[in-house]
Amino acid sequence: MTVKLDKESEELLGTHTADNPPVVDGFRVPATTGRELAIAGDAYEGASRFSTELGSYQPATRSADQDIAPAKRLADARSRDLTRNDAYIRGGVTLRKDNIVGSYFMLNAQPNSFQLFGKEDAKWEEEFQEEVEEKFAAYVESPRNWLDASGHSTLTQMVRMAIEQHTVHGEVLASVEWLRAGRRPFHTAIQMIDVDRLSTPPEQSGNPNIVMGVELGPVWHEPVAYHFRKAHPSDWSTPNSFQWRRQPKELPWGRLQMIHLFEQFRPAQTRGIGTMITAIPEMKMSRQFRDVVLQNAIVNATYAATIESDSFDASTIFAQLGGTDFPPEKVMEAMMAMSKGYYEMVASTVGKSKNLQIGGVKIPWLPPGSKLNLQGAGQGGPLGTDFESSLHRAMATAFGVSYEQWSKDYSKTNYSSYKGAMTETYKAMASIKKAVADTFASWVYRLWLEEALNQGQITSIRRNMPSWYEGQNEEWYSDCDWVGASRGQVDEVKETEAAILRIDNGLSDLKTENARLGRDWRKGLRQMKREMEWKEFYGVMQEEKMKEAASTTAAKKDAKK
Repeated sequence: MTVKLDKESEELLGTHTADNPPVVDGFRVPATTGRELAIAGDAYEGASRFSTELGSYQPATRSADQDIAPAKRLADARSRDLTRNDAYIRGGVTLRKDNIVGSYFMLNAQPNSFQLFGKEDAKWEEEFQEEVEEKFAAYVESPRNWLDASGHSTLTQMVRMAIEQHTVHGEVLASVEWLRAGRRPFHTAIQMIDVDRLSTPPEQSGNPNIVMGVELGPVWHEPVAYHFRKAHPSDWSTPNSFQWRRQPKELPWGRLQMIHLFEQFRPAQTRGIGTMITAIPEMKMSRQFRDVVLQNAIVNATYAATIESDSFDASTIFAQLGGTDFPPEKVMEAMMAMSKGYYEMVASTVGKSKNLQIGGVKIPWLPPGSKLNLQGAGQGGPLGTDFESSLHRAMATAFGVSYEQWSKDYSKTNYSSYKGAMTETYKAMASIKKAVADTFASWVYRLWLEEALNQGQITSIRRNMPSWYEGQNEEWYSDCDWVGASRGQVDEVKETEAAILRIDNGLSDLKTENARLGRDWRKGLRQMKREMEWKEFYGVMQEEKMKEAASTTAAKKDAKK
């Protein structure tokens, strides 16, 4: 039986017919191309197999998961160790958290009334925003830490932790829990999970659909469940460390159960890898460099002078400088045998100069071949030089911040260059904020809002409004953005004038400009209104008091007359 192939299949199999003739020789790659390349050279020098510099540079060709899996545990351990023990790395991680989250991560609810009702309802949006923001903040920022399943952190603290986990490990992992114990106002809670616990159970090691603890769908390889230890692998005394828990990503009706955030650099990438990994060699060398230089400075500060001698051993030199740990007989014997002629020459030439002193410190004449080196106490090494600066620039680049912010060195920076550096840092931090901090907090808000609506806690939702579970209503109800850290101002006058110009010319608004300063524009306007009312009232009171005082003064004057 003859099977007729389509033209594409015939071309792939090398089968040619009258309808599908072979390609003209001028357009085909000759069979001897490999041998000719050895003579003529490669078209791309970066991919050359014969370059002296790159000939031995043959990176492996692997999938994203095959690249990450063997390196993940050691990369995370090294990143954590540097974060714990290096002041600059610790400062860099804190800098990221301070630039993205700040001291309070504030919800700015943005419900979409047009998509929900078919028309815009600004009044309802305002009512919904104010009620939801106040009730959400009261729950997630309560000092009772209702949101944290372990009872340690508020939402702001959890978001700061998420930024640190993303910086060090390249991913954030948390489970959504439903807690009923106690007098909790809501049952929704979040449990942060150490990424070291996310791993494949031993009995599932042969399952191709479970990759580094993440269970994937058989067709599209989307995450469907997560397998993680009930305790950290290093907690040997805890029996739970040898037990795994399987948590589905979603419940049957779509409620999220696992939050797993990471930046995907390649298709089919299942786990994240920290950005610190690219600069670990520089980070480690920088710390060793500083340690050696500081040790050298301590040694140099310990000794006022050192002696180099080709003629005497250490014990003889020590005795000659006044040491008392050696018997005088041995000192005299060595000196008489080797230095008698030298001292006679010194006596006849310079006389009493052997008693020469520098700053009250006696400097003796030494035998031939000996040198006295004075050591400055401040002689420490090249800390702060271009070499160390180059290491810090590499680390600052890995963290996405400017060199000035990383090193805290502003001595060579003017206003314009610093503003440019801040702008670059802001763009990098804004992308991380959107991908990690905003996404994590938005999931928390959406999970809480679903429960609050089902409990009837949101009074601005009227009875006949669209259901949360219909179509994309979940998106329209829970749409929001987040106000994090203030961008700060280098020159407050210039930057305030620029903000006013942007608002006046329609390039910005009060919400955006207040968000730059880490403030809520609605609360700011309310406070301004209160202050204006108080000033008006206070002005009236002051005016009445002034009139009363004036009439009293006039009455006194009349009485004197």
